[in-house]
Parts: sequence; structure tokens; C-alpha cells
Amino acid sequence: MSAPLPPDAPHPADGVLHTEAEIQARVAELGRRITTDYAGRDLVLVTVLRGGVFFLADLCRHIDLPLRLDFMAISSYTNEAHTGAVRITKDLDEDLEGKSVLVVEDIIDTGMTLNYLLGILRSRGPASVEVAVLLDRDVRRIVDLPIAYRGFHMPDRFVVGYGLDLHGLHRNLRYIATLPDAVMD
Repeated sequence: MSAPLPPDAPHPADGVLHTEAEIQARVAELGRRITTDYAGRDLVLVTVLRGGVFFLADLCRHIDLPLRLDFMAISSYTNEAHTGAVRITKDLDEDLEGKSVLVVEDIIDTGMTLNYLLGILRSRGPASVEVAVLLDRDVRRIVDLPIAYRGFHMPDRFVVGYGLDLHGLHRNLRYIATLPDAVMD
């Protein structure tokens, strides 16, 4: 259930799904687990621009290990409609050969795009490829994906904040808010 919005909340959000404190506590917990699991390994965190940057930035500060960060940009949408085609518009700078790769995602829905991305990353010879996701909207899942680190399961609602946007807006909210269905029509 969504909590009331803070008094200074921008419209069109209608409720807070996860507060800033809830998000930060869960990210810290995930960071501790990753620190334990990846001790002694050559770790590279990879995220897809732009939404994943917020989760990546907070998560990496809770991982007490040497690590590298890298970024990809992909395009799978044209004029708001999913075309089914995915293309890389910004590729990684890091060589992944023999490294432990952790893909850091803000949200996973159908899993189609992430499945494609995982295939590309695995073809580059890493020691391992795992997934950390902040929000898992598995009710929409089409592809079975192994998720090693999950922040929150979420309802089938459109959300903004903490990197998630509506037409490029609201990424900077410190919390994750739901949107009324009327906004999406």
C-alpha cells in the first residue's frame, strides 16, 4: 500500500511506495551481502543508463571491496511503444574477461531487455554474471531470470523517483512514488 505523499511532493504522484529510509536500509543490506559474496573477486558493477545510476551510486558505497563501475545505454523503445528490438547506444569501457560482473538494475519488468543484455555480457568471457535489482515487478515477467540480489517486489503500478521517471521527470525524488492510472492514459 502507498503511504501519503510528503507535503512538498511534486505532482502527479499519488502515494509513496518506498520511503527514502526504507530504500537506504535495503540498499545497505544488499551492499553487505555483496561484500561477503564477492570477497576476493575482481568485481565490476554495470548499470544501464539512466535510471540505474541512482541505485548503483548508493549500492557501491555500501560494498566494502575494491570494484569498478561501468555503464551501458540501450534503446528498446520508440515513441513510447516497445518495438522488441534492442540496440546498444553506449557500450562498456571495461574488459570483462575473467571478472565478476554484477548488473545493477533499477527495475525489471518482462525481463526481455535484461535477458538480451545478459547474453551480450556472458559472451565477453566474465568469470560470472549476476543481477542486483532494486524493484522486481515479476508479475510482468516473460523471461525467467536469475536474480541474486533483490531490493523489493513491487505491485503492477507505474512508479517514479529514485532514478525512475515519467517522460524524463521525477528521477530526483528521494523516495519511490506510485502514479494514478489516469496519468498513464
